Amino acid sequence: MKHKNEPDLKTLLKPFRVQIDALDDKIVALLGKRFDIVRQVADIKAKNDLPSYLSDRVVEVRERNAATGKKHGVDPDFMRMLYSLIIYQSCATEDMIKADLKAKAKKSEARKSVRKK
Repeated sequence: MKHKNEPDLKTLLKPFRVQIDALDDKIVALLGKRFDIVRQVADIKAKNDLPSYLSDRVVEVRERNAATGKKHGVDPDFMRMLYSLIIYQSCATEDMIKADLKAKAKKSEARKSVRKK
């Protein structure tokens, strides 16, 4: 039972929630920027016939961020899991973009061959 002078839990937590929400907004904005770069990388990989998943790069990214997380008091295993998800989505995005570019190229080739006839 709450006493008269005891602060309401929501009121007590509000300043922390505001800070967390502001940080979450920044994290999402940074992820958006990261995926902008992923889309640029997809274009380069498509033009150079490179796979989306490059295992040595995946290991490098996960381990670098696990170490960085540890420096900031974040569990390295959590960071590996988080970056596994980010990398998975990045590769899926790259695959989708590469497939779209391939389809557009096929359509373009089909139009050119129709014009030649």
